[in-house]
Amino acid sequence: MAPTLLIVDDSKLARIVAAKAVAALQPEWRRAEAGNAAEALERIGGGGVDVVLVDYNMPERNGLELAAEIRARHPAMPVALLTANVQDEIIAQARALKLAFVPKPATEEGLRGFLAAAALRLRQGAA
Repeated sequence: MAPTLLIVDDSKLARIVAAKAVAALQPEWRRAEAGNAAEALERIGGGGVDVVLVDYNMPERNGLELAAEIRARHPAMPVALLTANVQDEIIAQARALKLAFVPKPATEEGLRGFLAAAALRLRQGAA
């Protein structure tokens, strides 16, 4: 079964842009969307999510807080922080959580390394 990637962003347009870039690189992967952290945790908790792209700037809970929850519940799940906020402190926090960092707007070039590493990790986990 094809992996499912969850795109978490409060901007519908940003989710569309990210989904298009993912589809170009991993056309067989399914794409799901969540508009906030609570919706993302519900989708992940329901099962069937293999990889997550999380926006940093969201209402209620930022992407690092959400990623920390995801990491605590699913330590091996590939997660990337997707943001235009490239401050050293945010990048350091993302690395401390073992998150990939993907600059926003999402592009094929920006996502290529993360998606390749996620695909490899999923294949190794299935073996």
